[in-house]
Amino acid sequence: MKKAEREKLQKKRLAEMKKYEEELYESGVSYIAGVDEVGRGPLAGPVVAAAVVLPVGFDVLGVDDSKKLTPKKRDELFDTIKEQAIAIGVGQVEHDVIDKINILQATKQAMIRAIISANEELEKKGLPHIQHILFDAIKIEGAKTPQTSIIHGDSKSVSIAAASIIAKVTRDRQMVEYHEQYPWYAFDSNKGYGTKAHYEGIKEHGICPIHRKSFLKNIKY
Repeated sequence: MKKAEREKLQKKRLAEMKKYEEELYESGVSYIAGVDEVGRGPLAGPVVAAAVVLPVGFDVLGVDDSKKLTPKKRDELFDTIKEQAIAIGVGQVEHDVIDKINILQATKQAMIRAIISANEELEKKGLPHIQHILFDAIKIEGAKTPQTSIIHGDSKSVSIAAASIIAKVTRDRQMVEYHEQYPWYAFDSNKGYGTKAHYEGIKEHGICPIHRKSFLKNIKY
């Protein structure tokens, strides 16, 4: 595919992914946060969420569900989003809390922390708080800010996709750092997910301090 053709498809894709945001802009809403998480399934490490408020004219091509992007492309878009976003908030909940309150509640807690962080950044800039939140499949009960839950939102909303990239890169980098501390589990490649190398590491060395014990109840270690 030629560069011009690829760019044309990316522009079409971006226009499709801005539909939820455009509808809200037309209704008078200016500060929209896309919120997404990464790390619900791994056996180790935190769950990380991000809240991203993009400018109305955001036109960066290639933003999509982080799972569809190469690590190199995610890193590139991570930097671009950080440069262009009006506000970004990141929240995370560690393995020990996940064990206590379960992964769904931990995910929601991480999202709430990300939203609070993004609002704090908006405050520092003298801007209004988030006026509407777009979530990927989840809803936060009791939230005062209007919200919309979108199934497969990370591939349908540019704001949620941007949040998925911020969350994914943030968590991946943390897991690479954990690999330096606990090299037996191949965290640098599996990011805490249950790969063959990871299970072999557990079998040989037992669990490490960042493992989620509630995810390993049926594993002998």
